[in-house]
Amino acid sequence: MANSSIPGILEKMTGKDKDYRYMATSDLLNELNKEGFKLDNDLELRLSNIVLQQLDDAAGDVSGLAVKCLAPLVKKIHEAQVLEMTDKLCDKLLNGKDQHRDIASIALKTIFSEVPTSSVAQSVLISVSPKLIGGITNPAMKTDIKCECLDILSDILHKFGNLMTSDHEVLLGALLPQLSSNQASVRKKTEHDNLQILTKSPCITASLASSLSDDLLAKATIAVVRLLQNKGTKPEMTRTNIQMIGALSRAVGYRFGPHLGDTVPILIQYCMNASENDEELREYSLQALESFLLRCPRDIFSYCNEILQLTLEYLSYDPNFTDNMEEDTDDEIHDEDDDDDSANEYTDDEDVSWKVRRAAAKCLAALIVSRPEMLSNLYDEACPKLIDRFKEREENVKMDVFNTFIELLRQTGNVTKGQIDIDKLSPRWSLKQEVPKVVKSINRQLREKSIKTKIGAFSVLKELVVVLPDCLADHIGSLIPGIEKALCEKSSTSNLKIEALIFTRLVLASHSPAVFHPYIKAISAPVLSAVGERYYKVTAEALRVCGELVRVVRPNIKVSDFDFKPYVHPIYNAIMSRLTNQDQDQEVKECAISCMGLLVSTFGDHLTADLPACLPVLVDRMGNEITRLTAVKAFAVIAASPLHLDLSCVLEHVIVELTAFLRKANRALRQATLGTLNTLIVAYGDKIGSAAYEVIIVELSTLISDSDLHMTALALELCCTLMSDRRSGPSVGLTVRNKVLPQALALVKSSLLQGQALLALQNFFATLVYSANTSFDVLLESLLSTAKPSPQSGGIAKQALFSIAQCVAVLCLAAGDQKCSSTVKMLTEILKDDSSTNSVGFSLSSFFCGNLNPVRCVQAKQHLALLCLGEIGRRKDLSSHAHIENIVIESFQSPFEEIKSAASYALGNIAVGNLPKYLPFILNQIDNQQKKQYLLLHSLKEVIVRQSVDKAEFQDSSVEKILNLLFNHCESEEEGVRNVVAECLGKIALIKPSKLVPALKERTTSPAAFTRATVVVAVKYSIVERPEKIDSVLYPEISSFLMLIKDQDRHVRRAAVLALSIAGHNKPNLIKSLLPELLPLLYDQTVIKKELIRTVDLGPFKHTVDDGLELRKAAFECVDTLLDNCLDQLNPSSFIVPYLKSGLDGKFMMIPSILDSLVDPLQKTVNFKPKQDAVKQEVDRNEDMIRSALRAVASLNRISGGDCSHKFKNLMAEIAKSQSLWEKYCSIRNE
Repeated sequence: MANSSIPGILEKMTGKDKDYRYMATSDLLNELNKEGFKLDNDLELRLSNIVLQQLDDAAGDVSGLAVKCLAPLVKKIHEAQVLEMTDKLCDKLLNGKDQHRDIASIALKTIFSEVPTSSVAQSVLISVSPKLIGGITNPAMKTDIKCECLDILSDILHKFGNLMTSDHEVLLGALLPQLSSNQASVRKKTEHDNLQILTKSPCITASLASSLSDDLLAKATIAVVRLLQNKGTKPEMTRTNIQMIGALSRAVGYRFGPHLGDTVPILIQYCMNASENDEELREYSLQALESFLLRCPRDIFSYCNEILQLTLEYLSYDPNFTDNMEEDTDDEIHDEDDDDDSANEYTDDEDVSWKVRRAAAKCLAALIVSRPEMLSNLYDEACPKLIDRFKEREENVKMDVFNTFIELLRQTGNVTKGQIDIDKLSPRWSLKQEVPKVVKSINRQLREKSIKTKIGAFSVLKELVVVLPDCLADHIGSLIPGIEKALCEKSSTSNLKIEALIFTRLVLASHSPAVFHPYIKAISAPVLSAVGERYYKVTAEALRVCGELVRVVRPNIKVSDFDFKPYVHPIYNAIMSRLTNQDQDQEVKECAISCMGLLVSTFGDHLTADLPACLPVLVDRMGNEITRLTAVKAFAVIAASPLHLDLSCVLEHVIVELTAFLRKANRALRQATLGTLNTLIVAYGDKIGSAAYEVIIVELSTLISDSDLHMTALALELCCTLMSDRRSGPSVGLTVRNKVLPQALALVKSSLLQGQALLALQNFFATLVYSANTSFDVLLESLLSTAKPSPQSGGIAKQALFSIAQCVAVLCLAAGDQKCSSTVKMLTEILKDDSSTNSVGFSLSSFFCGNLNPVRCVQAKQHLALLCLGEIGRRKDLSSHAHIENIVIESFQSPFEEIKSAASYALGNIAVGNLPKYLPFILNQIDNQQKKQYLLLHSLKEVIVRQSVDKAEFQDSSVEKILNLLFNHCESEEEGVRNVVAECLGKIALIKPSKLVPALKERTTSPAAFTRATVVVAVKYSIVERPEKIDSVLYPEISSFLMLIKDQDRHVRRAAVLALSIAGHNKPNLIKSLLPELLPLLYDQTVIKKELIRTVDLGPFKHTVDDGLELRKAAFECVDTLLDNCLDQLNPSSFIVPYLKSGLDGKFMMIPSILDSLVDPLQKTVNFKPKQDAVKQEVDRNEDMIRSALRAVASLNRISGGDCSHKFKNLMAEIAKSQSLWEKYCSIRNE
C-alpha cells in the first residue's frame, strides 16, 4: 500500500517557494529511506518525474537533495521506470543545457551505484551503453561531454564490467582512437577508461575485475605500442601512451608478459633518448618498468640487467645541479651552518628532475624485491650507487633511496636466513664490506637539520643491525653524536626520538658489551633524559634501552673490567621515578617494572639501602591486575640473580600472592607464576616454611593434565623442586602423594604426553622415590597398573605404554641397583612364565587380569614388560641377567604384531646398554634368521639411531659387519626392509661420514633400481638440522645423489626428490649451487605422465591408477620447501604458471599460489561432490581436498591486491553463500 503522505509532499515539491521545495524534498528522502516504503504504479511514475524535474531546480541545495533521493528511489521502483529515468538523464547529458549537464552526470552515477540487481543493470546497460559510446565517438561532441561520458563509463565498468562482455570489443574500438585525441583531458580520461575495459574494474580503486580475452588484450597493447613506435607522435601523446602501458600491466598482471618483448625496448629507448626537459617521459617510462618487474616477473627476466643499468643511471640524474662541493671528508666535526649549506644551496621550483630520480629509486626497489637471485650483482653495482645517493638533495627522493636500500637489506636477510658462516659468495659478506661506507654516509645525514632525513637514516641503521648483527662494532664512536643530537635537540620530534631509541636498543643488544664501555657516559645521559619525556611511547622505548644498558654496563656479575658504579644510582633514580608514578600509560608501567627487576638483579649489591623502598613497590604492582604479570616476571629475574639479594622484607608476601595466582584463569599469569615460584624456592627455600610448600603443592596439583602440557611440565618441575629441597618435611611428601601422584598417574596414560612434560614426569617419579615414607614397590605397582586394559575401552594407547615404560625405567634406576635388578627379573619372568610371582612382592597377574580375557591379559603384560626392559636396558647394562637377549628374542614368535615390534625395540635398546656383547648377537641373528630379518633390522636401527644421537663411536670391525649386512639387503623386495636399511645407513653416515659417503656414492650407479633408491633415502636420513661432521664430506658429493632425479625408475626419482626436499629444509647451503641444474628436473616431476597411468580391470568395473601421483606430490612439497628456504635461487613465476596450474588440474593435487588462472581449478575443488555410493575413504579425501583448497583461498585473500580479480571475488561470494563452505573457511582462516 502506498504511503499516504507522499501526494502532499509531491505537491509541495512543485511549489514556487524554494524553502517549501527544499523541506518537501527532505521529507521525501526520509520517507524513501524507511524500510516499509511502497508505491503504486501511478504514484511511482509521478514521483520519478518530479524527482527528475527537481534535478534541474534553480536552487542548488534542492537539486542536491533530489540526487540523494535517487539512491533509495531506484531500489523501490520497477525496472521499466529505472530504464526510463536513465534514458532521460542520458539524453539530458548529451543534448541538454550546459548548466544541467553536471547534475545529470552525478544522477546517472548515483543510479548505477545503487541499481539493486544485475538483471536491472543489464537492461539499463543495453539502453545506456550505446548512447555513452556515441557521446565519446561523435566528433561534434564537446570535450567536456566526452569527459563526462568517460567518467560514467568508468563507474559502470567498475561495478558491472562482467555484464558487458559482449560490448568489450565495441568499447575498445570506441576508446582506443581517443588516445590520439588532441585534447589532453580526453586522452587522460581515455587512458583510465581503457584500463577499466581491459580489466573491467578501475585499477586506482585496487579492485580489479576479470580481464579481457587474450585477443582483445593483445589488440589494445598492439594499438598502444604502434602509437609509441610512431616517431612523429606528439610528446604529450607519447607520455599518455606510456602511462597506459604501465596501467595495463598493473591491471592484468602476468597476462601482460607476452607483450613485454614489444614494450620494454621501446620504453628503455624513450627513457634514454628523451629530450633534456622531458622529465615526465622518463618518469612514466621508469614507472611502467617498475610495474613490469612487479607484475610480470617471469617474462621480464631477460631485461633485468638493462633495467638495472637504466635505474642506476637515472638514480643520480640531476642535470641542473653539480655536486662539486660535497667531497667525501674524514672530518666528523662540522659547523651546523656548513652542514646544511650544501644541501640547500640550489633550489628551483621549475626543476622536476627529482621525479625521475624518485621513479628510478622505486624501479630499483621493485627489481630488488622481485629478483632475489640477483643479489650478488646488486651488491656489486647497485649498493655503492645507493650509498652515494644518500646525499640526495630532494628530501622525498632521499626517503625513497633510503627505502630502496632498506629493501636491499631485507632481501639479504630473507635470502641468508639461517646461515651461520659467511663466505665470500654470500650477500652478507658483500654487505659487510660496505658497512664503513654506509656508516660514513649515514653520519652525514644525521647531521642534517631535516627531521625526516634523520628518521630515514635511523631506519637504515635499524635494518642494518637486524640483518647483520655486530657489524657496527668499529663504528659506535662515530654514531654516538648522531644519537645524542636526535635525543637532546629541542627541535627533535617524538618520532625521531623513538627511532633513535629503537636503534640504540638494537645495537646494544646485538654487540659485545665491551664495545660500548668507552661511550657509556655519552649514551646514558640522553637515554635517561628520555625516560622523563612526557610522550609515553618515547618513555617506554627509553626504559627498554635502559634494560639493555644495564646488561651492557655489568655483563658479568662476578668479574667486571668496567667501573659501573657511577651509573647505578642515576639509572635507578630515573626508573624509580617512573615506577612510582601511577598516572601513566600501561606500556610505561610495564617497561618500568621489567627494567627495575633487571636493575635490582644486576646492581642489587650496590642498592642495599634502596631495596626496602623499591621492592614493596614491585609487590604492590603484583596486586594490580594490569601489571601483575610483568611484576611476577620481574621477581623471577630478581630471584635468579647470582647476587642472592636479601628479599626478607617482601618474600612472605610475594609467596602468598604467587600461590593465589595459581588459581587465576589467566594462563600466561599461571605459567609465569610457576616459573617464579620455582626460582624463588631454589634461591630462598631456607626462608620459606613447609606450610607454604604444602599450600603450593595443593594449588599446582590442579594444573597437571594433558589439556595443557606446557603448564603441566612447569607444575611438575616446581613439585620436584619442592620435594628436592632438603628443608621440606615429611608432610610435603605426603601432600605430594595425596594430591599430585593421582594426577601424575592419570597423565602417564595420556596419548598426548611427550617432550618436556614427559621428561618432567619422569623426573617427578625419580624424585618421589627419595621422599620420606615412600615405598618403591607401591610406586612401581601404581605405574604398572596404569597400563591395565579395561574391559570397556580396551587397551591404552601405544604412546602411553612407551611413557609408562620410560617412567618405570627412571624409577628403577633412581631406586638403586638392587631394586632395579629385582624389577628386571620380574619382567623377564613375565616373558618366560606368566603365572610366576616376582621377587618385588606382587604379581602382575593379580592386577592386570581380573576379569579380562586371559589371552588379552598375557598380551598386555608381555607388551609392557618388553617396553620396560628396553627402556631399562638403554639406561643400564643388563648383561648380569643371563640370556636376557634370548628371552626377548623368543617374543619374535608371538602371533601379535605389537608384541613382535616391542620385542624388536627391547632387543635394540638392551644392546645399547652393552654393545660389545649384544651387537654381534643381533648381527649374527640377522644373517641366520631370515624370517626374523625385518624385526632384527629394526633392533639394529634402534642401536644405530641411539649411537648417532648420543654421538657415540662404533668399533671399525662392527661398522664393517653392519655395512656388509645392510648393503646385502638394499635390494630386498620388501619396501619396509629397504626403508629400515636406508635409515640405518643414513644414521651410520652421521657417525662415520668419511667411510659411508663414498660407499653410498659408489652404489648410485648400481644396475639395481632398489639399491639406487635405498642409498638416496640413506642420504636423506643423514641430512639433519643440527650441524654435523658429515656436512663437509657430503657437500662435494651430494650432486651424485640428487641428480638421480632424472633416473629412469620412478622410485629412485621420488627418493631423490624427497632427499632434495629434506636438504632444502635442513641444510639449504648444501644444494643452493646445484639448484639451477636441479630445478628444471624437479619441475618436470610435477607434470602428469601418461605412461605412469594404468587401468586395472576389477571385473565389474575398471579402476584408474596413477603411479606418478606420489612422485608429483613429493615434487610440489619440495618446491614449497625450496620457496621457503632458497628463494634467492628460484624464479617463482617460472614455476607457477606452467607447472603449478597443471598440478591443480590433477584430481588429487591441492597446492595453489596465484590468482586469475587458479580460480577455476580451485572452484572445481571446493564444489566437487563425491558419488552417493562413495566409500568413507573417498569422502574423507574429498574433505581434505576442499580444506586444502579453502586454505589456499584464505592465503590468496590475504595477499595485497587479492581482491583485484572478478573471478576470485565471485569465488569468495560463492563460498560465503554456502554455509558449510563458509564455516570451514572461517575455521581455516582463524587457524
